[in-house]
Amino acid sequence: MDWEALRGQFHLPKGVIYLDGNSLGPMPRAVPVRVGDVMEEWADLLIRGWNEGDGGGGWMGWPGRIGDRIARLIGAAEGTVTVGDTLSIRVYQAVASALHLAGPERAVVLSDEGNFPSDLYMAEGLVSTLGRGELRVVPPEAVMDALTEEVSVLMLTQVDYRTGRMHDMAALDRAAKAKGIVTVWDLAHSAGAHEVDVTAAGADFAVGCTYKYLNAGPGAPAFIYVRPELQDRVRPALAGWLGHARPFAFELGYAPGEGIDRMRVGTPPVLQLAALDAALDVWDAVDMGQLRARSLALSGRFASAVAARCPTLTPALAPDVPRGSQVSLRHPEGYAIVQALIARGVIGDFRAPDILRFGFTPLFLSEADVDAAVAHLAEVMEREEYAQDRFRTRRAVT
Repeated sequence: MDWEALRGQFHLPKGVIYLDGNSLGPMPRAVPVRVGDVMEEWADLLIRGWNEGDGGGGWMGWPGRIGDRIARLIGAAEGTVTVGDTLSIRVYQAVASALHLAGPERAVVLSDEGNFPSDLYMAEGLVSTLGRGELRVVPPEAVMDALTEEVSVLMLTQVDYRTGRMHDMAALDRAAKAKGIVTVWDLAHSAGAHEVDVTAAGADFAVGCTYKYLNAGPGAPAFIYVRPELQDRVRPALAGWLGHARPFAFELGYAPGEGIDRMRVGTPPVLQLAALDAALDVWDAVDMGQLRARSLALSGRFASAVAARCPTLTPALAPDVPRGSQVSLRHPEGYAIVQALIARGVIGDFRAPDILRFGFTPLFLSEADVDAAVAHLAEVMEREEYAQDRFRTRRAVT
């Protein structure tokens, strides 16, 4: 693949090495143009845009059309993914539907300590609302052994947002299915980062956001996948009007729509979907296998150089543990070190209590970027720049 041409499709500020695309992706150059076009449609068509926008196809069908574009990146079939609402909403939908499918005899939602807290909060709130069951959380390495007959739903983020540890989706899904457990996978740190095949793995549900590796912008909508065989058995806990079989009949009772459409909830966020649609154009030229190979090469280059030059930084993962497209390091002054790096134009981020987190996205990063980032990090550590008070003051977003 032409990595330089791909890099050219992004707006990257001069003097910045961006190692935080795993948290918020940079803006593709096509996004402002696409959003501007849709804003002109809004100005000219007004409410007619729902039927006539997007060259006559209408805005209303975007959640499914754009969902199909994401489906290709996660190994899903057409008609199995829809886009809209937030990731937390999607997690709630998926876990609630999974509990219903599992039946009343079981009510344990199993997750791990590396799951994103919002996912755990959603599951905890759901079982509390239902008044039955529990959320059971175990260490990541203990998940396989915790798949017992009590468990109804396995809810995991494939890649740990802090350490980058990657679960074996296929192996865990097989083990869960053997015990009648319904599976829910959060792909927030997977979609667009490496090869994913929800179909081959047998995943029942998958969710994910689009503002990280998919580069759709802050607050971009989330997606949800439902295995085809389950779509007409799913009972949405959030029965939104656009998940209704006949939303514009305005009936007082809920009748679920067909297939994946029943997982729609609220009005499509048209401007955000336009940004996502433009961002996905980049992926038309991307081979996921080559992307993964280059990601591992870049992150491995970084990890090896840091180990040699920054001995006081401890890897968050052992070298033999599979990881996503990030490298995480531990240090008691992790927050201040990250702030000192940002002051030098090297942007990573911090995750409590002590993790420096760096994402490696080959679409816009090069070997030169990696080498320069290591050089800056080594100087920050050698000079103890992080000891300055200005780098230790915590901001609202870390």
